Amino acid sequence: MRTKKIGLLILSTMLVFSSFPSITLANEDKEAKSSENQEKTGDYTTKDEVVYGNLDAAGKIEDMYVVNTFRMTEPGKVVDYGNYASVRNLTNLANLENKEGKVQFQAEEEAFYYQGNMKNKSLPWDVSITYLLDGKEMEPQELAGKSGSLEIQISTAANDEVDPEFFENFLLQIAVTLDPTKFDNIQAPEGTKANAGQNKQINFSVMPEQEEEYIISADVSNFEMDPIEISAAPYSMSIESPDTSGVTGEMQELSNAISDVHSGVGELNDGVSELNQGAQELSDGSTDYRNGMNELNQSSSELINGSASIRDALTTINQTVQESTGNVDLNKLKEFPNRLREVASGLEDSAQAIDGMKQEYNTANQQLNETINGIPSHQISEAQFNELKESNADQQVIEQLIETYQAATTAKETYNAVKGAFDSVTGALDQSSSVTREMASNLNEMATEIEKTMRTMEEVDVISQIQEGLSSFSSNYQSFHNGLVSYTDGVDELASSYQELDAGIQELAKGTASTSDGVNELYSGTEELQEATSNLPGQVQQQTDEMMEEYDNSDYKPSSFVSDQNKHVEVVQFVLQTESIEIPEPESSEKTEEEEKGIWERFLDLFR
Repeated sequence: MRTKKIGLLILSTMLVFSSFPSITLANEDKEAKSSENQEKTGDYTTKDEVVYGNLDAAGKIEDMYVVNTFRMTEPGKVVDYGNYASVRNLTNLANLENKEGKVQFQAEEEAFYYQGNMKNKSLPWDVSITYLLDGKEMEPQELAGKSGSLEIQISTAANDEVDPEFFENFLLQIAVTLDPTKFDNIQAPEGTKANAGQNKQINFSVMPEQEEEYIISADVSNFEMDPIEISAAPYSMSIESPDTSGVTGEMQELSNAISDVHSGVGELNDGVSELNQGAQELSDGSTDYRNGMNELNQSSSELINGSASIRDALTTINQTVQESTGNVDLNKLKEFPNRLREVASGLEDSAQAIDGMKQEYNTANQQLNETINGIPSHQISEAQFNELKESNADQQVIEQLIETYQAATTAKETYNAVKGAFDSVTGALDQSSSVTREMASNLNEMATEIEKTMRTMEEVDVISQIQEGLSSFSSNYQSFHNGLVSYTDGVDELASSYQELDAGIQELAKGTASTSDGVNELYSGTEELQEATSNLPGQVQQQTDEMMEEYDNSDYKPSSFVSDQNKHVEVVQFVLQTESIEIPEPESSEKTEEEEKGIWERFLDLFR
């Protein structure tokens, strides 16, 4: 048996040495071709970078290396850039030159690979993994073999020390693999669960430009966990542009409706403006009318006092004359016509004052009538009010508008109800003026007749006629005075009542002014809304396109993660992995015989 092994060893040795000539010739051919290309500059179409990183269980980077792939079009010398601690040729056994951030190599194949090991290089993301057992934070390795209620918190954030290009354009994929025999009641609200063989895998996705925090909770027994895998690649999602014709059609209807609302509010604004103008004119006219009524009422007392003086004077004269006998001093009677003319003059002054009051009253009444008639007579139903309240208009403005409409309607109805009383005042003033002038005329005629009679008749007949005439005139004047008092009482009552009506009209004017301001603001608001929504379908389409552009990253061209001097970079990817958490195995104090043997002895054992 031993002889056979020796024979096999000799045979294998002969085969090895017999192949030396052919190997030597092949190497010589390659070296010849390589020497031809050493001075020639190679060219490549694209370069890919895959960044591998090992993290500790808490997410801190421990070591990192990059596998660079070149797709050659021309063999020759290639220069790449990167601050590598060391490099390794993954294509052939040729050496690579790594000096001062520059890597040079000879590429003969269609694809060339080399690995660059990096030190003190940071990732574009800060990854933090925290472990809590029964609510208490623990170091990862301390958890090995533990049992209880476990919570794993994984957070990602931008690393401000690294070019933000990768954070802004790369999608992070985080995969956590859990053994169901050790993990039960697994909860991951923001994760996606999947089966990975016999294990459960929880996957999380972190969109570009996002910082996230994910939580996994579970009941764990005899805790151990496989490495957490994290990968990153440029975000790309193929999304067809949605058909927005239906939405834009509805938006166009909405835009048209808003335009109609704006037009309606414009008409409302014009109507309220007219109402406010009429209410202000009504307020001014009402103020003039109120002042005229007050002046008339104040003049009434003077008129009554004057009339009472005349009445008392006539009564005194009448009593004096009636009590007189034949012993009357005719010289004093001759003064009587003059007294009557004085009374007549006073009555004419009163009539003139009444005419002045009538003119002022007619002016005020005409202004009031024109102002009241200027209030629009639109009839707005309760259903229309309810429809207006259900619109999107300012509810406070609507309430003011309704109150103003109701106040205006009430004012107009009230005026129409008392308009007859207002108009009758003019007739009463005309009648009073006419009666007063007639009485003055009668007194003047009486004075003239008395003078004529005194010249032609005897004393007794004169006195008798004077007594009869004065008695009749005094009695009639008492009736006139009573009517005048009734008239002035009516004027006083009318003036007092109008104070309340005028107060309501003033409030109406204030209300319409406030409503006009509110509706004007509403009109300005609907105008802005109309301008903002006039091209609503186009805005919807534009925003849709912008949103699609936000998710469409197809035109993104990555830069080199290693050095900005590198060109033709097509793909950059990150493949990261944390260390596993395992229950440590007991160490053996005895070395095995295999470990003590050298490589030559173990080689010979193959043939023994």
